[in-house]
Amino acid sequence: MCYLSTSDLNENQQPVPLLPLSQQQFEAWKDQASPAHLKWVEGSGFTGAAGQSCALPGANGSVEGWLLGVGQKGFLFSLSSHAGRLPKGAYHLECDWSAQQRTQASLGWGLALYRFDRYKSHDHSSPLLVLEPDIESQVRSLYSAQCLVRDLVNTPTEHMGPSELADAVIRQGDAFGAQTRIITGDELLTENFPAIHAVGRASTRAPRLIEMDWGEEEAPLLVLVGKGVCFDTGGLDLKTATGMALMKKDMGGAAHALALARLVMENRLPVRVKLLISAVENSVSGNAYRPGDIIATRKGLSVEIGNTDAEGRVVLSDALALACESEPDLVIDFATLTGAARIALGADLMPVFSNRDEVARGIQGAGEEMEDPIWTMPLFRPYIKLIESPIADLNNSGKSSYGGCITAALFLEHFVEPEIPWVHIDTFAWNQSDRPGRPQGGEALSLRAVYRYLQSRYG
Repeated sequence: MCYLSTSDLNENQQPVPLLPLSQQQFEAWKDQASPAHLKWVEGSGFTGAAGQSCALPGANGSVEGWLLGVGQKGFLFSLSSHAGRLPKGAYHLECDWSAQQRTQASLGWGLALYRFDRYKSHDHSSPLLVLEPDIESQVRSLYSAQCLVRDLVNTPTEHMGPSELADAVIRQGDAFGAQTRIITGDELLTENFPAIHAVGRASTRAPRLIEMDWGEEEAPLLVLVGKGVCFDTGGLDLKTATGMALMKKDMGGAAHALALARLVMENRLPVRVKLLISAVENSVSGNAYRPGDIIATRKGLSVEIGNTDAEGRVVLSDALALACESEPDLVIDFATLTGAARIALGADLMPVFSNRDEVARGIQGAGEEMEDPIWTMPLFRPYIKLIESPIADLNNSGKSSYGGCITAALFLEHFVEPEIPWVHIDTFAWNQSDRPGRPQGGEALSLRAVYRYLQSRYG
């Protein structure tokens, strides 16, 4: 637990004020500070620099408040470096920040205190931030969704295979009254999901198409699609040991799609949600799909397998085709799809592709507002020639390593009806190192940006 409600406080419990200050604001604070406080703070060496903190002594020896240096850029992680260092107890923000700014800072407080401790003992006692009523529900909702992504991605594949991923969807759906359907194993063939089956058939853990539905029938339909490759060996085009080390996170797209569905359901956006997750393990066995195979898809397009390690776009093809059959208002897919996206934009900036420029720009703008950076990338049509095949409709692997995230997006676009607005986000789902509010491990990257866009689109 990292938050308290105002109603949780008893009559005698007074949370300690937190006074976040930039260096410029600190100079203004000194002008109105008491002589005793001013002497104490100057003696401590506090200057208002980001990351600095200083306790203000009270008359009876207690702590009257804390000055926190927060810097001048952004609010999301302004409290993150302080949250884990403050003594245990209850705190509240005392500042003139707007509701949005307090929401961001309060969310960053919780994200800094997150620990994945399923396999490791951990002292859960931590400083608690009291949330004011005007921001409490939003902070808790965003925090829970972001932690859902982190927990799912951090869980090793031994405990997060296709079946366990389906169970996670069922738990979230049941919490909000959604209906869930699971198509498993050879049922995928009879239900016309041949591409999902082809990729997942080599594993002893059967592949699945996970479908969840929520909302009123007359509401606009939003379809969320997630790549749920619970582990990726690369298949017969086997990855190196280094390349395989983080492949438990290859279901990060599914985790994002599920967390976004949770945000929509919990906050009751006026939409009808359909969640589709292609859940597989890309494994090696005698019946693994092979380089050179021709794979059928739900849409009827044939795919030549140029590389079995480009499996994510193959399993997404069936889900995207199904998504368009319901004539939705908007389709959004999330996938940890290409290393090329990381080469292009690095680990902290997620690319967004869309067949509607205004939608991509809207999501990028929402990312700026939510401090969840995302960047619009082009569906550059001349690159389609790189995924052509002489014996099939498409090849799943580009003829060149250049522009790899673009050719992957162009491949996916073939399974989307052109009259349907579609968004593809090539997310990373991982923090490579520890930073304030961003512990190493699973991470929701682009989740809050897309949710904010949906809030503005649907009201």
